[in-house]
Amino acid sequence: MKSNTYRPPYKQPKPIFIRPELLLHPNIPKPLHGLNPRTILGTEWWDEKRQEAYKKNNYCCWACGVHKLNAKYHSWLEAHEYYDYEYEKGEAKLIEIVALCHSCHNFIHSGRMNMLLDSGEMSIVMYLDIKHHGEFILEKAGLLVDYYNQTPPQKVAEWKAWHIVIGGKKYYTKFSGIEEWYLHYNG
Repeated sequence: MKSNTYRPPYKQPKPIFIRPELLLHPNIPKPLHGLNPRTILGTEWWDEKRQEAYKKNNYCCWACGVHKLNAKYHSWLEAHEYYDYEYEKGEAKLIEIVALCHSCHNFIHSGRMNMLLDSGEMSIVMYLDIKHHGEFILEKAGLLVDYYNQTPPQKVAEWKAWHIVIGGKKYYTKFSGIEEWYLHYNG
């Protein structure tokens, strides 16, 4: 039986804010690979925090503003840990969990994206599309020059000093050095 009740078309929510500067977030230093809030604090904590991040901006990407249903590649958002890095101390302090579309998240993790390209797990077309997406967002925000002018830190802590700080507590690298890291990721 057909209802005579009028239903207005569904309108996807618009973002409350857009923070393209998130795309300038540096890659995670190698000593901190495999060390993250999900594994330290558990799935329940992680799921709660990422759901809060998704909801906070009406299920829109924090960096580009696309609603999850209109996002390219996946119709969902991905959570990203945003850190404040102090390279001399070897410290990454967790600032917040942010919600990103697949393209913005991969743009930030350019090191991982390069690895996926090299291994054949990502096509050159997808790689270039994601690079273009991020550069377009940064250019529109007047931040593209900042992206290309990023310089590596002058002083960096020793491998064993690296740690992340979550809620005031320090968690140290799980690898003794680059050799152990390499064997872990390259078997």
